[in-house]
This record gives sequence, structure tokens and C-alpha cells, in this order.
Amino acid sequence: MNTIVTSKEDILKTSRELIRQKGGSAINIRSVAAACGVSVGSIYNYFDSKADLIGAAVESVWREIFHQPEDDTVFQDTQSCITWLYQRMEYGCKQYPGFFTLHSLGFMGEDKSDGKRRMQQTWKHMLNGLHSVLQRDTKIRPNAFTEQFTAEKFADLLFSLMLSALLRQDFDPTAVLEIVRRTLY
Repeated sequence: MNTIVTSKEDILKTSRELIRQKGGSAINIRSVAAACGVSVGSIYNYFDSKADLIGAAVESVWREIFHQPEDDTVFQDTQSCITWLYQRMEYGCKQYPGFFTLHSLGFMGEDKSDGKRRMQQTWKHMLNGLHSVLQRDTKIRPNAFTEQFTAEKFADLLFSLMLSALLRQDFDPTAVLEIVRRTLY
């Protein structure tokens, strides 16, 4: 057995593959070590605990799904951004069946607080990105937002609709795009 892992990223890549094939419950120190062909101690060189490994693996999946696209025009207008987000949600559900549902519902225990924190960080990053797109979108009419109806509140509403669609596995952004069109343009 090889006792040296080439990188932390190799471990995370293997962990993502285990999640893809067997689901999140397949991730533990022993299973990842076996899949990597290394000793358990080698995994501990990179991760302090099973919870640390699981949290990093989950974050790695989120990053793969919602990676920065090569085409930055996706973030120039709200409709393109929403369409891209729905496409990425569909990709994530196909690549990692059950990941979103099990992941969002699975962080109830104390030992999973790091994974929950990482998921919330990812969501906050996405929400902030959506807010930023709303602020940059030159197609939005100048008086679309008010003191009570801010771009930040609208981003929060859109993101809530997307999370709901994600849990339902409804990857058609048509209704959300219509809300954007009628409300902002």
C-alpha cells in the first residue's frame, strides 16, 4: 500500500468520486484511504478528523458544481446568471444524485456543524454574487429598487426560489426569469 498521498486535492477528488458513486454516507477516513490506496494515517496528515474530511469533501462538491465559468458574461445580467445557476443545479443533481437534499437536510447533528457552516458560506457567496449581478445589470430600469424593495432583498427572494427549485429538482428557470422580467425590466 502506498503511504504517501500526492496532495489534499487528490483526496478531495477521490472523495467527490465516492460521493458521486455511493452518496455522502460513503465518506469516512477508512473508505477514502482505501479508495486512494493509502494508509489511514496518510489521510490524517491532511484532515484532523472525519468531520473535517466530510466538510472539506462537501465544500469541494459545491465548488465543482458552482465553479467560476470561463465565460464571465454569465454575470453581466440577471437573466443569464439565473439561467446558469439553474444549469449548474441540474448538473449537480445529475453528477451527485441526492446530494443537495441529503446535504441540506443532513446537517442536524453537532459533529456536522462544520459542514453546515461550509454550506452556509457557499450559499452566502452565491447570494452575494446574485446581489452583485443585480447591481451591475444595465437592463434593470433605474427605479426598479426602492428603500423598501432593495436589490439585496430581491436577490434573497430569487435565491430562496432557486433553493426551493433545487429541493424539488425543478431545473426550469422560466418562472423565475418571468418574475425578473416583470419586476425589473
